[in-house]
Amino acid sequence: CAGVCGCCWALRPRYKRLVDNIFPEDPEDGLVKANMEKLTFFALSAPEKLDRIAAYLSERLTRELNRHRYGYVCIALEAMEQLLLACHCQSINLLVESFLSTLRLLLEADRPHLHILATNSFVKFANIEEDTPSYHRSYDFFVSRFSEMCHSDHEDPDMKIKSAGPKLVERRNCSEELHSSFLCCCCVFRHLDRHSLWEGRGFAVRCFQIIMFSIQSQHSHLVIQQLLGHLDANSRSPASVRAGIVEVLSEAAAIEVTGSVGPTVLEVFNTLLRQLRQSVDYQLTGYYDNAGKHKTTSVHEKTLQDAVIRTIGSFANTLPVYQRSEVMLFIMGRIPVPGIYPALGSFEGSRMIQVMLLKSLLQVSERYESSNLLTALPSSFLEPLLSFTLMEDPEIRLLVLSILTSLIDRHQNAARIPTVSVTFDASVLKQKEDRCSRQDNLFIRKHAQRLYRHIYLACKEENNGSNHYKALFSLMAVLSVELLNEEVLVDLIRLTLALQELGTSNQESLSFYNRCSLHAVCAAFFHLLSQLGPPPPLHQHVAQVIESRWKEAPHLLPENLWCDQPRLPKGDLKVDKASLFVQSKICEALTGSSYSAQCERINTPYTPQLMDEDRLSRKISIADTISLQIAIDHESSSEAQKPQTEQITFETLKNTIDDRGLVEEEDRRRRMQVVERFQTAPFEEIAALCGSRTSLLQSKLDQVFDLIVRPPPSPSGQTSRRSTPIYEMKFPDLCVY
Repeated sequence: CAGVCGCCWALRPRYKRLVDNIFPEDPEDGLVKANMEKLTFFALSAPEKLDRIAAYLSERLTRELNRHRYGYVCIALEAMEQLLLACHCQSINLLVESFLSTLRLLLEADRPHLHILATNSFVKFANIEEDTPSYHRSYDFFVSRFSEMCHSDHEDPDMKIKSAGPKLVERRNCSEELHSSFLCCCCVFRHLDRHSLWEGRGFAVRCFQIIMFSIQSQHSHLVIQQLLGHLDANSRSPASVRAGIVEVLSEAAAIEVTGSVGPTVLEVFNTLLRQLRQSVDYQLTGYYDNAGKHKTTSVHEKTLQDAVIRTIGSFANTLPVYQRSEVMLFIMGRIPVPGIYPALGSFEGSRMIQVMLLKSLLQVSERYESSNLLTALPSSFLEPLLSFTLMEDPEIRLLVLSILTSLIDRHQNAARIPTVSVTFDASVLKQKEDRCSRQDNLFIRKHAQRLYRHIYLACKEENNGSNHYKALFSLMAVLSVELLNEEVLVDLIRLTLALQELGTSNQESLSFYNRCSLHAVCAAFFHLLSQLGPPPPLHQHVAQVIESRWKEAPHLLPENLWCDQPRLPKGDLKVDKASLFVQSKICEALTGSSYSAQCERINTPYTPQLMDEDRLSRKISIADTISLQIAIDHESSSEAQKPQTEQITFETLKNTIDDRGLVEEEDRRRRMQVVERFQTAPFEEIAALCGSRTSLLQSKLDQVFDLIVRPPPSPSGQTSRRSTPIYEMKFPDLCVY
């Protein structure tokens, strides 16, 4: 019967006759549109015939393909595409199986133009939205085939297939996000690993850009999590591979909408910070594996570290303000602080991780926007950050100053001050129109004095460079603009006068250049401050001093000092009185204005006090300080110490006063010897010395506790010692409050 139907065309089924009619006699004429409309109408009227129509179209296409009649192949494929687009979602599954088998046939052919034809057709199919996901379909063949085509010798087809391959698989599965992202990322991961395509930003980045754009934004964090997992899995891979994965992460983060990183925000940053720490280990050892077989270089690890820092900034930019604050606190908690946070095995390793984590903090803070400084700089964040302003490492101090400036600068005024100058026009700055808010006033009362103190102490560092003084000026400038009121202005005037005194005095071991830099900072800041609201007499005094410096001491101005070839006079620094800002004249200039009530405070010199938090960031850690104290006590007591009572008389006081100078000199000499010992002696010797002094410290503590818990005298006049100290006695619960 089938043979008879094949011979007698009129006896063939109607759907076959309609399919045959869409093919013209000459394939160059293209699809017969009128007949195609008839076929489409028939398919929509009788959807139960769709599977037969698709099967016959596939059979016709296979026949033409075997005969190398590629024109008719294109016509058959176009007809299937039009049927797919015209059919309703409920009946599209009847067409899909034949359609996919046809595309598979084209992809298995050895003709590149057929590969392009199949790829473009599948992209159209991928754009069709379905009501429900189809879990029974498998796209493994297409993923594998397109991965192979990425290495085709034909350049044009290769590029088209590269761009379309990941897209078609991901778009087709967009309804089942979790399954699709896992499937696509795992075929892609396998391909990039196998062919070493992570190295270089091109292909891997384009693949994941297509994936990120193809899925719904609320599910993009699924791809991010898989990339993070793949980064952890490649922690023992070469630095170029790790850097490539991190670059892809950075680009993927830039595509994400705000807040779509997902519920595990800190997990993202924890993974990236862990990669930084591992990279430091690899850089110090020279190997990126525990066995010591695979070498790495500082250049490669540095490239990875820079990529991780940029990626941290990219992820932070997608978060809301409150989550950025949490991220900054999270990063701050990972920075090794002397005596607090466990550092790496060596001093250089600790320094490197400090620098990189502070750079990460700077990336987050540069785009941090908050109207409330108490939120941007809480005590739990500000106090450890300020402790780094006193570190010996100049790079660390510079990073901290930049972080502080970016967080306080809510109106981006730091960018409006391109250079430090005494001719700067403050009108270009974006100043607040209203007075300080309640939150700003609370910040001033709580943290302003701490900021002033650290600015002053940071200026005293001997290894400061021009960039440090410029950063200090920027910090003072944004403070004056963001927190400007009478109290803050007077405090900044006192601070600046103290810095001028620091540059003039010879008590500090500052170089000639550093002293000149302090005077340059004072001149530039007074010039800026005089334009921010104080009465005109202050501006006149500042202008007179600057004019005097132009004539007599140009090396005390930033324009002549912080240049390529500064000209410094020889000999000691001598500053004429006319080139100094005078405290009494400033006070006189403010008299009769709204600053009159603050004039008395100007007459009080600014003298910062060293607090406990500042001692954490010096050369010697807390443990070293305790060891030094033990050693000093040991040196000062050559004999065993026993509690003695001595009667104080006039002669005793007289002898004490006479011998005070000698005692102080001897005590100073002994302290210097102990400090020198701890700076130059080997570690084993210092450890042995500290261990031997533990019993001495314990005995002194026992003596103190014994004196504290000594019982009162009995009525009989005799003192009875307790067998058990009071702090070791156990009392009933009812006696404990």
